[in-house]
Amino acid sequence: MTIFQAEQISKAYSEKVLFSQISFGITQGEKLALIAQNGTGKTSLLNIIAGIDQPDEGNCSYRNDLKIAYLQQQPLFDPELKVSNALLYSDSEICCLVREYEELMDEERIQPGNNNKKLQFLIERMDALNGWDYEQRIKQVLTKLKIGNLGAKVGQLSGGQQKRLALASILIDDADFILMDEPTNHLDLEMIEWLEAYLSRKKQTLMLVTHDRYFLDSVCTGIIELDQGVLYNHRGSYAQFLEKKQERLESQSSQTDKATNLLRKESEWMRRSPKARTTKSKARIDAFYTLQEKASVQHANQIDSIQVNMARMGKKILELTDISKKFGDIRVLDTFSYVFKRGERVGIVGPNGCGKSTLLNLITGSVTPDHGSIVKGETIEYGYYRQEGLQVDDDKRVIDVITDIAESISLGGGRTMTASQLLFYFNFSQSSQYNRVGKLSGGEKRRLYLLTILMKNPNFLILDEPTNDFDIHTLNVLEEFLAGFEGCLLVVSHDRYFLDKIVDHIFVFEDAGVIKDFTGNYTEYRIRQEANKSAPAKTQKVASKVVANTRSDKNKLSYKEKQEYIQLEASIDVLEKEKTRIIESMNKGVLSPEELITVSQRYSELEKELDEKTDRWLKLSEKDT
Repeated sequence: MTIFQAEQISKAYSEKVLFSQISFGITQGEKLALIAQNGTGKTSLLNIIAGIDQPDEGNCSYRNDLKIAYLQQQPLFDPELKVSNALLYSDSEICCLVREYEELMDEERIQPGNNNKKLQFLIERMDALNGWDYEQRIKQVLTKLKIGNLGAKVGQLSGGQQKRLALASILIDDADFILMDEPTNHLDLEMIEWLEAYLSRKKQTLMLVTHDRYFLDSVCTGIIELDQGVLYNHRGSYAQFLEKKQERLESQSSQTDKATNLLRKESEWMRRSPKARTTKSKARIDAFYTLQEKASVQHANQIDSIQVNMARMGKKILELTDISKKFGDIRVLDTFSYVFKRGERVGIVGPNGCGKSTLLNLITGSVTPDHGSIVKGETIEYGYYRQEGLQVDDDKRVIDVITDIAESISLGGGRTMTASQLLFYFNFSQSSQYNRVGKLSGGEKRRLYLLTILMKNPNFLILDEPTNDFDIHTLNVLEEFLAGFEGCLLVVSHDRYFLDKIVDHIFVFEDAGVIKDFTGNYTEYRIRQEANKSAPAKTQKVASKVVANTRSDKNKLSYKEKQEYIQLEASIDVLEKEKTRIIESMNKGVLSPEELITVSQRYSELEKELDEKTDRWLKLSEKDT
């Protein structure tokens, strides 16, 4: 059943056409991702679907009584509004009741016993309306997104907290059709993985813009791509989308090659005879400009790799010795030591507020440790990409921001890349390079900021959340660039796909400022983490089943079954011991990435085999004697 239909819609701002006469429909239960480069119309299209904006041409139709919820990149809340009111904004009876109950419970925590009669009344109403299930779902969402103090004013929250509050209100509201613009921004990895599982289970219709490719692949059943104003529909996974897009680009590349050859001939004609203006020659001139446009088409994902000739790096890189840091009573770093080696690529993960950015600021010297020492090699040149982003005059042109640093960047081997070429490589078209900074989107500003770091030829790159607000095209370019970067790399990111592609090992922030070093990428770390969690529980589960179901009398088992029963006991014991050895080897952190993948696969096989043998053993042990 179609719940939304766009017919021949177009949108432009001044002379910039975002999309022209596109048509598409969304059916009930679909979960779609919208992919496009920054500044090419993703948010504008979401605003049109949500009814906040109108297309310049065409029309949109909706199913009757369709309830739409929209998570915008910048939530708009009244700063004087209570968190509880922002969270439970619906006027439904159950929503109003739960809101009143939660506010009263907040008061009770501060001054117990003042509202006993009112509380008793609300509890009775909750019983009558079966509000506890609804309230439980709210509690789950609030806990997972770390939202507390419902009596606080929204204006007291940070930008990230407000984004999580807006997300929570949408998940609680249970709309028919949910639109989300970058839902994973301002979420830590634990929150992202929970949201991914939550949305995958829900049967709501969903359309989202996201740069998180694992999230996209797990949640969405299809992809809508907006490329140079044209809409393409893809069904299936992100990997299938990439295959189909590559086929399309190869076809277009062939057409572009043909257009280039024709253009060469037409260029000669235009130079020889441009003054004739007969109807026939006028048509040929028009065709020339059409060919010129087709031949000059550039696709963002057709990337020629570059390798920057970075500053020389000596033997000593960076040494951290027993560094500690506290802010008041909060310990964010506890006696951490590490000696960096040439070419290391380290990811940093941990919940929001655990101290990841503090570690980066300690390393770069903007914060001093309470204890311990930090010694940087004499040849080390940091390139530090901060969360705060670009600080530059809005009236400055994009190209001038880069050329003020350098006119070109050395690629080694006598090759150079001009500032304009580097901008083009990172998806700034020739025309956009002369735009004022103030006219750039948030993602474009962060992309420009990244280039100001790279133009300085650092040999130790420090990136604090570089993937926020970047589109997938830009992430591909950045990943390609980092693949050729020979210096040290230290990166904080909540993008699991990005981490898996570029890092060799991970600093994991745990409780009370403890940092553990894990050899391997993020997915390998999660495999081991899940193995560590499940192993003791699984062993205990099997042991409990054995104790509960062991019978002293098995005389009614057939001879063949008795032999099978004995063999199963021995096999289970052998498999459990092998599983224990695998866990111990994983915990030592000495396995190479290839070895870790192999033992992880074996661990999964063991789990399956143990389940099958245990189930069979239980059936035999439960046989009536």
